[in-house]
Amino acid sequence: MLQIGDAAPNFNLPATDGKMRSLEEFSSFPILVLFFTCNHCPYVIGSDEVTRSTAEKFLPKGAVFVAINSNSEELVPEDSFVQMGARMKQFHFPWAYLHDAAQTVARAYGAIKTPQFFLFDSKRKLVYTGRGVDSPRDAHKITVNDLERALEELFAHKPISQPITEPIGCSIKWDPRTPKPEYCDR
Repeated sequence: MLQIGDAAPNFNLPATDGKMRSLEEFSSFPILVLFFTCNHCPYVIGSDEVTRSTAEKFLPKGAVFVAINSNSEELVPEDSFVQMGARMKQFHFPWAYLHDAAQTVARAYGAIKTPQFFLFDSKRKLVYTGRGVDSPRDAHKITVNDLERALEELFAHKPISQPITEPIGCSIKWDPRTPKPEYCDR
C-alpha cells in the first residue's frame, strides 16, 4: 500500500473519452487528485456532486482530478467500461474516467474502497489518502470535507493536518479469477 511520501505509480489506462491516459499526461498540473470510484456504489453516487464541487473549486488553481474504476465487471456488470461512458455522458463530470480492468493500478495504489482518494503534490508524492467526506452516502449529513481541507492546506503550502483518513465506501470488487490483494485482509 502507498505510504505518505511515496511516488505515484504509473498507469496507462483507457478512458471514457476514447484515449489512453497515463500518469505523465497529467504532469502539467501542479496537483493530482486520483480517486478510485465506480458506477454503482451508493457512497460514490451520494458524494459525486460534492466531489464535483471540490474539483470545480480547485481545477482553476491547478489541481487535476482523475477517476479510476477497478471493479470487476464480471461481478458488477453496471461497472463495465460501456456503462462508465454512459455515466460520463449523462453527468459530464470534470475529471478523466479511466478503466482498470486488470485491477493492477488498484493493487499498485493499495486501493480498497470506492470512493477512495489519493492526493499528490507537484513532485507526485502522496500527501493525503482516504475519504473525501465523512458522510459520502448522504451528502446532507456531511460535516467534514477531508479532501477539500487537504487541498486547501496543500495550496497554502501548509503541512497536511490529517494526511490519512479511513476511506468510507464499498469495497473494490476483485476479479474472482485472481486472489484478492493481501492488504485487503487487514
